[in-house]
Amino acid sequence: MNFTPEDLKRFYWHSRRGMLELDLLLVPFAKHQLQNLSSEQLLGYKLLLEEEDQDLFVWLTKRQAAPTVQLQTTVDLVLSLHAVSHLE
Repeated sequence: MNFTPEDLKRFYWHSRRGMLELDLLLVPFAKHQLQNLSSEQLLGYKLLLEEEDQDLFVWLTKRQAAPTVQLQTTVDLVLSLHAVSHLE
């Protein structure tokens, strides 16, 4: 699946969830990393954004694992890149 620049803008916009804890993780990730992701990773991020905020919060705070491998892989990617960006 090919994603257009408009898709990336839409993903950025949908990263703004209105829940501060999610915004602090997802907005910087979208702003700095979306253009570097593979099509497979972008698909995973698209699917992640379709989930409910309560579920995202539980997964991104590592209180529960995401229900699918693809979602968990995307959660892990967001968290790993967030950790690296805070080290720089």
